[in-house]
Amino acid sequence: MKNYIPRSIDKTLLEWKEDVSHKPLLLRGARQVGKSSAVRHLGNSFKHFAEVNFERDKDIATFFKGNLDVKLITSKLSSYLKVPIVAGKTLLFFDEIQACPEAIMSLRFFKEDYPELHVISAGSLLEFALQELPTFGVGRIHSVFMYPMTFDEFLIAMDMEGVISMRRSSDCSHPLDEPFHKMLVEQFRIYLLVGGMPEAVATWKATSDFLKCQTIHNDILLTYEDDFAKYSRRVNPDLLRVTLHGVCHQIGQKLTMTQISEGSRSYQIREALQLLTLAGIIIPVTCTAANGFPLDAEADERRVKYLMLDSGLLLAVLHLDGDISQQLIKLIMTGNPQDLVNKGSITEMVAGLEILRYKNATQRPRLFYWEKSGKSIAEVDYLGIRDMKILPIEVKAGTQGGMKSLWMFLREKQLTDAVRCSLENFGSFEYIDKEDNDAIRHVSICPLYALSQL
Repeated sequence: MKNYIPRSIDKTLLEWKEDVSHKPLLLRGARQVGKSSAVRHLGNSFKHFAEVNFERDKDIATFFKGNLDVKLITSKLSSYLKVPIVAGKTLLFFDEIQACPEAIMSLRFFKEDYPELHVISAGSLLEFALQELPTFGVGRIHSVFMYPMTFDEFLIAMDMEGVISMRRSSDCSHPLDEPFHKMLVEQFRIYLLVGGMPEAVATWKATSDFLKCQTIHNDILLTYEDDFAKYSRRVNPDLLRVTLHGVCHQIGQKLTMTQISEGSRSYQIREALQLLTLAGIIIPVTCTAANGFPLDAEADERRVKYLMLDSGLLLAVLHLDGDISQQLIKLIMTGNPQDLVNKGSITEMVAGLEILRYKNATQRPRLFYWEKSGKSIAEVDYLGIRDMKILPIEVKAGTQGGMKSLWMFLREKQLTDAVRCSLENFGSFEYIDKEDNDAIRHVSICPLYALSQL
């Protein structure tokens, strides 16, 4: 495919292709994150590629009416598309499959009656269609989740694979050489502004023009808002729009519904949040007591922070609501690294998005944080698992003494290791906890530009 930007999902899709026991695959993710492009790129590795777009080729839906004989269906598709559909040699791609529920239902029969054929499906509003078909193919269909581009993918798009290789050879004991560190900090600043939506990244690569990227973000945002009317008849599109904007103004904070809309009931806002989450536009970070794992065993669904799926889109929303986006843009472009991390909620958000996107693509991952209320609130930004232990992750460019929440968490959970993410170079330090019998806590410093190595 011409001008295709390589994605990390490519490896997952290629592994699916080579698996002799492959199932029909559903590629799931928000609109315009690059699903169709990734599938077409995979199609280059087959002798034949047959693509059906159910929104564009509406007549094809008639092939799926009545008896779902998948071999008869593929015969009709082959004639209609004028492409040979041959098991092992053809990739059959159903795009915008949500427009044809019968086609979704047919996927289970491809597994049962034509398992040797490679079939992959995607759709911009697929999650809503699947909600209406809860038993469409349990155990017979394989799902892969796709997101906007990670920082590593952004660097690859900028032809900076050599810098990635240099960074991967560094760790807490072997920091990066200062010129490479500064280069990556500057690229991370750009990534905060451009975000990871493929069209915006391609535009930046071609033009180095932030204003043109902002135009792309605005267009994508309008596309999302145009979709709101298709989400649910129970939720007013205007409330979905208000809820999205309300979330964007509370990034990095525990969500307060009264700040979203005083005129709407909490259950209405809650349903709007659920629909925006289902669409992949916002991502919840749920509070957990974190006394063990799985972390969701003690999750408190009443205490949730939300992330916008992309930093460029977040800035587009904030730009529509006043000058707050200009303040953020100024901080990103000219602020010192410490202020950018400690004062820029967008930085904490992108750290969470990076952590999410480097998880297993075949599972729907969840993000968690820890909070303790009292005279003063203590909070740890994100929680992970390492070596069968909970790993607290703080996004902070502070000093050892300014990490009271982290020390409280480690003390309470009797843990010794933590990670601080900032725009510092790789490093580590030990903290002697005077409040816990001089227990030694070890903190690794992971640069925000190196979260793929976390």
